[in-house]
Parts: sequence; C-alpha cells; structure tokens
Amino acid sequence: MIHIYLDAMGGDNAPQCTVEGAVEILRADPDLKITLGGVSKEIEPYLSGADDVRGRITVDECTEVITNHDAPVMAIRQKKDSAQVKGMLMVRDGEADGFVSAGSTGATLAGGMFRLGRIPGVERPALAPLLPNGKDFFCLIDCGANVDCLPAYLPQFGIMGSAYIECVRGVKEPRVGLVNIGAESEKGNALAKAAYPLMEQAPFRFIGNVEGRDITADVADVVVCDGFSGNLILKFMEGVAGTLLGMIKKEIKADFRSTLGGLLAKPAFKRVKKTMDYTEVGGAPLLGVQGVVVKAHGSSNAHAIACAIRQAALMKRKGLVEDIEKKIAKQLQES
Repeated sequence: MIHIYLDAMGGDNAPQCTVEGAVEILRADPDLKITLGGVSKEIEPYLSGADDVRGRITVDECTEVITNHDAPVMAIRQKKDSAQVKGMLMVRDGEADGFVSAGSTGATLAGGMFRLGRIPGVERPALAPLLPNGKDFFCLIDCGANVDCLPAYLPQFGIMGSAYIECVRGVKEPRVGLVNIGAESEKGNALAKAAYPLMEQAPFRFIGNVEGRDITADVADVVVCDGFSGNLILKFMEGVAGTLLGMIKKEIKADFRSTLGGLLAKPAFKRVKKTMDYTEVGGAPLLGVQGVVVKAHGSSNAHAIACAIRQAALMKRKGLVEDIEKKIAKQLQES
C-alpha cells in the first residue's frame, strides 16, 4: 500500500479542499493511505462524511503552519512541527512514500533540499509541471526552482524530465528540446550557447532548440530552460489561457446568433477547457531530491489535490526516483 503525506494546511483553499481531495482519491484508489498533516481541530470537520475511507486516513497534529509570508529557508529550519517539515522527514525515513503540498513553493523547495537532500550527482533539483500542447502534455523543466543556472544544470534537467515524462505519460524515448530564441545552435544567450553541446552529448533524444512559438506545438515532450525563463513561460501560458477563455465567453454573449452558436459548441468548449485545466494534472514534481515530492498549485481545488496525490503515488509505483538516480549516475560515469 502506498502512503502519501499531505500538507493539509497548504494552499488557498485549505484545509477543506485538501481533505476533500484526499477523500476523493482514497475512494478511487483502494491501495492508498494518507496522512493529513495539520491542525486536527480544523481538519476533522471535513472528515465527517468519510467513514468509508476513514480507516486509511491518519491525522498528524502539527502545531505550526508555514505560510507564504514566511522566509522559506528559515521556516523549514525553525518551524519543525509543521506539516512540510514533518512530511519531508517521514519520506526521508521511509515512513511515507511521497509528500504533497499546495503551500509555499519556496518552503517545499527548501524542505526538499535540506530535509530530503539531492540525489547524488544532481547539481540542482528542478520543478517540472506538465502543460498542454494541443495533443497531450509536455514537461517544462525548470519552472522556477533555479533562477540562475550554469550550463551543466540543463542536461541534468533533460535527464530528469525525460525520466518523468516516460514514467507518468508512458512516452518512449521522449523528445527533449532547449528553449531558445532561434533554431540554430549558435543562437541565444551565453547560457543557451554553452548548454547546447552538453545537451547533444547527454543520454536522451535531443531535438535541438525550441522557439517560444513552438513550445506548445508538440515538437518536444520535455522542454528544458533555466528557472527564470521557465517561470515566465508558465505564468504567460496561464495568463493567455485565462484571457482567451474570457474573450470567448464575452463574444458568445455579444448577440443572439453568437449565443446560439455557443450553445451548439458547448461540448467542444468543455473538452478544450478540460484539456487546458491544470487540475487534471495535479502538480509539479520536485525532481532531483531523494524522495517523491509534488507541489500542487496554490489555488488547487479538491480534484486538483486528488490528482496531485495520484501523481505522487504513480511516481512511487513506477520507481521514478530510482530511475533518475541510475540515469544521473550513468551520465557521471560517461562524462
């Protein structure tokens, strides 16, 4: 049975949505148990209708809560009775198989680094969300964990992202691309130019540079970049998606013919919305640390939390961390 530790107090809608998400996935997956870390008196009311899965839920009383206002590193060091610290330590000690939080991203990164530690040979852990490309999903790595990168980090991001997309999406020999302002190898800033030959030598299927307009065009399964660029890409995609949906809704209501056409096209709009919906993905894994860690979106609803837990359980079942360890060790031997 897979055991996931969930930060029940993390996220904009906690603890209601975190608890409801845990109950949802427990009902769907009988081979799963969950520890809810947080303030028990706030958690328990949302478990009142969960008698059918209550036997697979443990509430871990935490007297401290890490918020987005806390300095991440200091919070991980000082708030030792918080869910983010206790959950990471349970994963480290083998008492839990994975950790999920919709709370502070900085604290999740710091906890992964200082409580779990890096996989031997990994220079920097990275966040790797799945994003839609019109056909399925691609992995964007890194999306914010490493704002400043050295060229050597990027091939490792490619290795970790390739292992992840193969694990969770079943893609064989994933296509790995490097974000750049042009397709030619000599294009780009100093980081991109220096990273390109390293990517060519890395043990994955490197397809070359990927320009911004092609990121969502299904040319690569793994898109590699530094955390600064990745975070800009991620937030820009979220903003564009929100703007387009808003414009479509406005225009559909503009006149009678548009409204009628909108009603006829409603099933298609629902399918598109589902494809673009981050709640179906779950969260961004923190790859490169010695344990399964998934960072869910701060505004996650119950279904998004359920999907993040499912994602963490799948990563454990597929042995993703061990796979990354082997591939990083192989890269170091060959370099």
